[in-house]
Amino acid sequence: MRSQGRTLFAKLWDSHVVADLGDGTALLHIDRHFLHDLGGSQGLKDIKARGMKPRSPELTFAVPDHTMSTARGRAGTTPAGVSLLQALREETEEAGVRLFDVGTPGQGIVHVVGPELGITLPGCVVVCGDSHTCTQGGVGALAFGIGSTELAHVLATQTLVQRRPKTMRVRFEGAMPVGVAPKDLILHLIGTNGAAGGTGYAIEYAGSTIRAMGVEGRLTICNLSIELGAKMGFVAPDDTTFAYVQGRMLAPKGAAFERAVAAWRELSSDADAEFDREVVINTADVAPQVTWGTSPEQVAAFDAPIPDPADIEDAGKRATVEAALDYMGLRAGDTMAGTRVDWVFIGSCTNSRISDLRDAAAVARGRKVAGHVRAWVVPGSEGVKRAAEEEGLDRVFTEAGFEWREPGCSMCVASNGEIVPPGMRAVSTSNRNFVGRQGPRARTHLASPAMAAAAAIAGMIADARKMGA
Repeated sequence: MRSQGRTLFAKLWDSHVVADLGDGTALLHIDRHFLHDLGGSQGLKDIKARGMKPRSPELTFAVPDHTMSTARGRAGTTPAGVSLLQALREETEEAGVRLFDVGTPGQGIVHVVGPELGITLPGCVVVCGDSHTCTQGGVGALAFGIGSTELAHVLATQTLVQRRPKTMRVRFEGAMPVGVAPKDLILHLIGTNGAAGGTGYAIEYAGSTIRAMGVEGRLTICNLSIELGAKMGFVAPDDTTFAYVQGRMLAPKGAAFERAVAAWRELSSDADAEFDREVVINTADVAPQVTWGTSPEQVAAFDAPIPDPADIEDAGKRATVEAALDYMGLRAGDTMAGTRVDWVFIGSCTNSRISDLRDAAAVARGRKVAGHVRAWVVPGSEGVKRAAEEEGLDRVFTEAGFEWREPGCSMCVASNGEIVPPGMRAVSTSNRNFVGRQGPRARTHLASPAMAAAAAIAGMIADARKMGA
């Protein structure tokens, strides 16, 4: 009798088990470990204080991103940021860990440079002390965020104890409507399933829409897996993935690459594999999305009516929506279309890759940012920045009135004073619209790069499809 087919998750998990610890937990081998300026140097100091060295320093990579100013020339990096950078330099050098320092071709947001440099590869188990590590599942890896204690454990042992999650498959089916972006798809999924809809699951994104999508769009989809409550999200590798990986700085070369591809072709869920949960989204039903509240699940089509708390039976949920509308200064029944905005931020590990900048530039080209709006474009890496400048995208943005910045996390985490001022309303391509996320009392609407650019030009939330998206 033929055995039941296996999911891709099961194949990847099982192939990395060093020891079964029982009760659903296992000791996993970790293929790639990323450090950044927040916590990276401290992890190295922690194991050094215990008389240890990194078990496999060649499998750990470090990059400064969170606390670096993105102003030209890095002017404005705070003393704390300078101190963290210096500590990262010193500790990585002593430990033999490769650092992609400020201004070098490999520097940028950790979840952008991992796939971009060919460090993150199909089939890898990847960890980093940042919840949005799930982004890197877009190239077919099991990638997830870890805490400071786990970070030290990986450094010391190149392993990690983890509880095996359940499996979910989300299938996006159909052709992408004109003007709809990957960011819209994942926001729609979160809006229809809730911010806890993926809790306890490892999510495989599949379906005809995903297969037709480029790797950078898949990275965006996986990025917001954590906002769905899932620890990890991933896409099975295919020819699109292999073409993306080929030629990357640290990817296999020549015959080694061909052997790797032959192995990667085996990385898919069997046709008869069963998942603990299945979700199907008809892509044709998705319009450009904009969040109206203070959680990614509080989202709708930009021109749809804002929900009325009076229609919500659950008292707790009703109070949450009331609080969100009060904080955002919005009224039930209104649409977000036409809502005045003060700031626009195009960047973050969600939407700062070259395809994202091209989408935004298509809207900005030949137009001007509204006089009352301040708009920033922050490329996700030195590689993205240089590619954009070669294409002239930086000139498109600056001629339109956007500020062209250095690579880094920037306004996504409101570091180095790179914040939305109190009471101001921003459209952001980042992943979190929590209270205070972009600065005290800042009001954040999450949207795609094209929708963010349209808001900057119109001075209000507007339909990017009417501006060339």
